[in-house]
Amino acid sequence: MSIDASETRSIEQLREQFEIERELAERLRRAGRRERRGLYTEVYDELYRRVPHHPRWTRRTSPEARRAAHAGQLRVLGRFLRPGCTYLEIGAGDCLFAAQVARVAGTVWAVDVAQEVSRLEDPPPNFHFVISDGTSIDVPEASIDVAYSNQMMEHLHPDDAREQLENIFAALRPGGVYVCITPNRLDGPHDVSRYFADEACGFHLKEWTYTELEALFRDVGFRRVWPLVHVRGRVTRVPAAWIRSAERRLDAMTPQRRRATAARFPYRRLLGSIVVGRR
Repeated sequence: MSIDASETRSIEQLREQFEIERELAERLRRAGRRERRGLYTEVYDELYRRVPHHPRWTRRTSPEARRAAHAGQLRVLGRFLRPGCTYLEIGAGDCLFAAQVARVAGTVWAVDVAQEVSRLEDPPPNFHFVISDGTSIDVPEASIDVAYSNQMMEHLHPDDAREQLENIFAALRPGGVYVCITPNRLDGPHDVSRYFADEACGFHLKEWTYTELEALFRDVGFRRVWPLVHVRGRVTRVPAAWIRSAERRLDAMTPQRRRATAARFPYRRLLGSIVVGRR
């Protein structure tokens, strides 16, 4: 087992998070639709209380890590954000990135299921925080120019993903865009279980492929869907057919061969795709 170079915690701390996540995630997986509506907030707040070394807490106290993360996100969103736009972030976490976008946007809506790490000490006047039940997007309908989520969709129960996406679609203005960053199943798992299991069994309830998400976006009603990828420090558009072809090849491989192949160029670039949908 190899640990990421950026990981500062001990193997004992990683194991602690893994065991707690697996326990709480199993509650979500087994819960019915109605029960899940209140359970997302409950289990995430419990996770952050029980795991004081969770990255959501340490990122808040590390300005260097925060600046690097925000710079990378702005490289993705820069082409879509315009002065005075209305911005929605789903899975806003500590809300620090949403607060930064508030310097450009006219109105910012930050949506999350957890309250424990979502308390800004001095929120900007154009910033609004909303608690979600896991699928609800409680903002004015057809009001959003740019919606964004980063490492959020994989945390949804598979049965809730479509409903949340429909609610995001309804929140967008005609011509508005949703930029969705989520890890690819074919080079996963990507949650803490990657250190201890072959498949995601923590809070990544479903890791997606680009092909699956493209089909879901189109089915919900997005009139255009396309991928962006990171290449040499830039974010650029590539033909979706390249990614679909790479995913078909990988999906036909054994898990061992798939992991080795996915780590090589160009697969590692194509699997890191960002899904963009325009209403």
